Amino acid sequence: MLKTFLKPGWVLLLIFVVAFSYFAFTVLAPWQLGKDDQIVERNHLIAEAYEADPRPLNEVVTKDGAIKDDEWSRATLTGHYLADDEVLLRLRPVSSGAVYQSLVPFQTDSGLTMLVNRGWIAAGEGNTVPEIPPAPTEDVTITGMIRADELQHSSAPIDQEGYQQVYSIHTEEVASLTDTKLGKDYIQLSPEQPGELTALEVPQLDRGNHLSYGYQWIAFGIMAPLGLGYFVWSEIRERRRAREEEAALHGPLDDASPSEPLQSPAAAAPAPAPSAEVPSAEAPSAEAPSAAAQAAPQSRRARSRYGDSKPDFYEKIRERGQERF
Repeated sequence: MLKTFLKPGWVLLLIFVVAFSYFAFTVLAPWQLGKDDQIVERNHLIAEAYEADPRPLNEVVTKDGAIKDDEWSRATLTGHYLADDEVLLRLRPVSSGAVYQSLVPFQTDSGLTMLVNRGWIAAGEGNTVPEIPPAPTEDVTITGMIRADELQHSSAPIDQEGYQQVYSIHTEEVASLTDTKLGKDYIQLSPEQPGELTALEVPQLDRGNHLSYGYQWIAFGIMAPLGLGYFVWSEIRERRRAREEEAALHGPLDDASPSEPLQSPAAAAPAPAPSAEVPSAEAPSAEAPSAAAQAAPQSRRARSRYGDSKPDFYEKIRERGQERF
């Protein structure tokens, strides 16, 4: 039986099940559960940010412009835009379409310069840069949410259609393009603020399906070994049944010796003398075996194979033969 499960098909199935369960438990389930934790934390921070009033920038970020406490906190900045140092975030999808986002340094009265995302404007025909209203140059007070700096994109910035264009909001990269000293993180401008184009929407406070997806991967990781176990049990059961049927077909028919022919009681008894009403030609010969005697071995063979549950048709034949006499 062990040799059956050492065949290549069973070995490959075992390797696949083990690898799938390991991958489900260590990668797929933690990935989905981790995304759910991130969304829950983000939603909590956004809700807290809107429940509280905006705070001065120095209470939200450190001296080098990094997030002090929590992302998504709202802050107020007083100063002016450096409109000539505008950089575009290139063709990031927003509202089911490709857009350009305007990134402009904002120098505060305290001397700290923060990168401000003014919002987006839809790309022109053929993804060309549309006409973008410039940021105001006078002193203004703006409100926005502090956002974490993004990782630098693998694609290098390009200079096209009169704008420096980048593929991610990486403040160090923008600082090198504009030759300015920027804070580590950036500000996402709130709606109805000076210099706004179309403000980016705050993410919906929707948890999504990541938690259920994580539980599904855990369930799949458990079900895969159980399914393999069921297949192994089914294979063992079928092979055991096949061996039992083969033994029943090739086993001894009965306990009698082959040299001793099987005869029914009716065949062993002497035939009665024919009556006067029956012609002697119709009387069965004493030397000729009766139908019941011929049927007896077959009846015993049938009972040996099928047991008492199979109807014994030869018994009926013997009864009919006796009724004739």
